[in-house]
Amino acid sequence: MMNTPQLLKIEDLILYFKTMRGPVQAVDKVNLDLKHNEAIVVLGESGCGKSSLAKAILRLLPRNIDRYSGKVILNGVDTMKYSDEEYRRKVRWSSISMVPQAAMNSLNPVLKVGDQVTEPFIIHTGASKAEALEQAKKMFSHVGVPNSFLDRYAFELSGGMRQRSAIAMALVTMPDMIILDEPTSALDVLTQANIFNVLKTLKKELEISFILITHDIATSSELADRVAVMYAGQIVEVCDATRFFQKPYHPYSIALMDSVPRLRQIKEPDFITGQPPTLINPPSGCRFKDRCHKRFDKCEEEPPALAIEDRIIKCWLYK
Repeated sequence: MMNTPQLLKIEDLILYFKTMRGPVQAVDKVNLDLKHNEAIVVLGESGCGKSSLAKAILRLLPRNIDRYSGKVILNGVDTMKYSDEEYRRKVRWSSISMVPQAAMNSLNPVLKVGDQVTEPFIIHTGASKAEALEQAKKMFSHVGVPNSFLDRYAFELSGGMRQRSAIAMALVTMPDMIILDEPTSALDVLTQANIFNVLKTLKKELEISFILITHDIATSSELADRVAVMYAGQIVEVCDATRFFQKPYHPYSIALMDSVPRLRQIKEPDFITGQPPTLINPPSGCRFKDRCHKRFDKCEEEPPALAIEDRIIKCWLYK
């Protein structure tokens, strides 16, 4: 990965939502990059801003925006400077597509699967229905779905096959990267493993990049080239996946890893006590300090993002 060209660079990305109680700081000054043919996994508990980060990258924004700023640089171009129409035409589905959370339940039950998978290709390339159908068949072949399923309705497919169909829909325009938001949630363990095998195959065969958003540490390790840990709207650690899973540095990352059950483990998993802070007026200083057993006086101040050895870490312990 060292010499692989950069595909995506996110700089100081902010996404706040308006509420009656004040702005929700869902994404707060996030910096992250992604290389061509790389998979980066974004880990964190529910409510830490992972899905909001995906929406901020793809500009899938609700009406109650309080603040949306920063840079999202794709292939050297800052897409934040695009108008909404330019972004829809040049980026969304064309260069970046998404498999949303609970995607297998998002397929329209009254339309055949083939009509739904071909629609993005027709809209974004101007292809004919016949051309789009051929492209859909290729994508179904990549994800391991029989072509006959194009003529079926979503309710006729198993959960795993619906999820594969959703991945095929994201692939159909041959984007540079796909954002996957909890792609294996609500699936049984065997189906989860099959989906991750599909993603690994796609990465190898199509040289596509992934941002995988999940709280499932065990299965995500199968796909990850790098890991980014998110807590309370901020990225607190970014590291090569192999080194991260061997030895995380940030106290939150360590706590996440300690909470994962392991085969033949004698000691009970050490679950994190408490809950992530509210993103409405989050605590000053380190946002993890109230749950951290290594906190000290300096933690009352906002920690900088430090380059330590092979990783970026947002923690005063390493200053």
